[in-house]
Amino acid sequence: MTIDHLVYATPHLDTTVAVLRDQGIPLTAGGPHVGRGTRNFLAGLGGDTYLEVIGPDPEQPDPAEPRSFGIDELTGPRLVTWAARVSGFPDPELLGPIPMSRRRPDGVLLEWELAFPPGGDGLVPFLIDWHDSPHPAETLEHSVRLVSFRCVHPSPEVIAREVGALGQSLRIDRGDRPGLEAELTTRTGSVILR
Repeated sequence: MTIDHLVYATPHLDTTVAVLRDQGIPLTAGGPHVGRGTRNFLAGLGGDTYLEVIGPDPEQPDPAEPRSFGIDELTGPRLVTWAARVSGFPDPELLGPIPMSRRRPDGVLLEWELAFPPGGDGLVPFLIDWHDSPHPAETLEHSVRLVSFRCVHPSPEVIAREVGALGQSLRIDRGDRPGLEAELTTRTGSVILR
């Protein structure tokens, strides 16, 4: 499994960032996604993996299309999906690639491409290729560690097959409600994101 980042989406970005910081997660401003109506904050999770907390950007006008990751429909923060890092996109049918970019607060431009599996339930990762762009984890503090990451689904074999078709793997447990769960350790204790 090559986790690039976990996506924790929220309808109230500043509030969610404050709560996570109180739990010991040192989030750094990532920057706005211009034209998409969102901005993010990031925390390193060790190595080249990071947590992205994303929500509406009050400094941008509402976008013409719904915000990514179902943000406009959320009533609270939720671990909505994950990204697997690739170098080039594999053969399975994917939506994309979609070119993206954002400028870090220090002025460095990050550019990447995304490709999404059909269905888009978030349990199967989307793919990200950073090409020659600096990776966001390079400049993040890494005092938080990703201890475990898993998926719960009523039909784990279906999700395992879809994840495997992308060349990835994931712990998938059988459960009534589909969802993702990540356990993080911070300097002050353990945090579970769902």
